[in-house]
Amino acid sequence: QGNMAFAGKYEFEGDENYDEFVKKIGLPSDKVEMGRNCKIVTEVVQNGNDFTWTQHFPGGRTTSNSFTIGKEADMETFGGKKFKATVQMEDGKIVADFPSYRHTAEICGGKLVEISTTAGVVYKRTSKRIA
Repeated sequence: QGNMAFAGKYEFEGDENYDEFVKKIGLPSDKVEMGRNCKIVTEVVQNGNDFTWTQHFPGGRTTSNSFTIGKEADMETFGGKKFKATVQMEDGKIVADFPSYRHTAEICGGKLVEISTTAGVVYKRTSKRIA
């Protein structure tokens, strides 16, 4: 398992349980529509344990989180909420506890697979590598 496993650019390919998940976390309806089948491009810059994780939305909006594995960092949710989290690496997966859900990310067969879990709802987003 290479240290640079996550670095790259990934384009949204598909997801599961989106509507159920965003309802559970209370995402405002305008954000729900914006995120549905949204061709988000996720760009990951990795330098050892330091990451910058940027999501580019159609129309030019971006959200970016920078963090170091095992250290508390200031983060922002998809809905724009700011919070503090300590991102961990577990079995090659990046794991972070967001305010209302737990988020994991891993590279699986060259794809970026992100799973967010809240109150029994599992939202899975898959993105294909484009760079």
